[in-house]
Amino acid sequence: MNPQPTIRIGTRGSPLALAQAEEVKSRLLASHADLTEAAVGIEIIRTSGDRIQDKPLKEFGGKGLFTKEIEEALLAGQIDLAVHSMKDVPTELPAGLGIACLLPREDPRDAFLSPVADSLAALPAGAMVGSSSLRRVAQVRHARPDLEVVNFRGNVNTRMRKLADGEAQATFLACAGLNRLGLADRITAAVPTEVMLPAVAQGAIGVETRDDGSAIGDYLAPLHHQATAHCVAAERALLAALEGSCRTPIAALARIDDGVLALRAQILRPDGSEMLETERSGAVADAAAMGRDAGEELRRRAGPEFFQTG
Repeated sequence: MNPQPTIRIGTRGSPLALAQAEEVKSRLLASHADLTEAAVGIEIIRTSGDRIQDKPLKEFGGKGLFTKEIEEALLAGQIDLAVHSMKDVPTELPAGLGIACLLPREDPRDAFLSPVADSLAALPAGAMVGSSSLRRVAQVRHARPDLEVVNFRGNVNTRMRKLADGEAQATFLACAGLNRLGLADRITAAVPTEVMLPAVAQGAIGVETRDDGSAIGDYLAPLHHQATAHCVAAERALLAALEGSCRTPIAALARIDDGVLALRAQILRPDGSEMLETERSGAVADAAAMGRDAGEELRRRAGPEFFQTG
């Protein structure tokens, strides 16, 4: 009879989620000689977001649909840590839980995939673009109001299959996810952030644990990447200040250069008819404060009706 794992990792069951959980497991094993392969187990937990495949998630409550059941298992003690794409994690976590660790961030840019063009600008007039992301839809409509946007749900492989089947002439995925799945060769072009600013925390993997002072925190400490944590803190503080959810098109990216954190943020009307931007730069220690300040500025400039049209 096999012994129970010392550390139980909870994750969604998609190929990308499993790749991210395996990355956390590999880093744990590499950082702790006392951990064996059998000591770290991965448990798949099906979330509400995984079950809803035929409708936009904004109709059912947005981002928390990809974390709710996993967090419930964590609080119940059924798993010891949860691995998330940070862009799926609401800014407010359930009481008793916290993000204990962030892995080094992958490429945060969006990936453009198309069999007919090498960029968004090069798509022929009237072409169909598939996306289920409110942010990407708004950005596409802002840049190319002549294009038709159709809803694309499903995991990475499902969306690439829909593109291959001709359901659209182009789509967007995250470069980070394709890189982690070994599918970088499927990217037609990485979209410059000047053209399409990514989602908050895109490309960052977070590890969530119980705030109970257990030894799990000690195991995760060597995996934590502080520069990523500063950038994600700025972006998530902006999101919180905007009261952002899957119903609001919000984009942001923070970068650190020579100890200075630079944040760029953007909000759009869902129909792409208007876009507001702002920037901040300063010490990394002020990351969250800069994010809050930028979010409050955009919220003031936008007014209460900004997100209600389109």
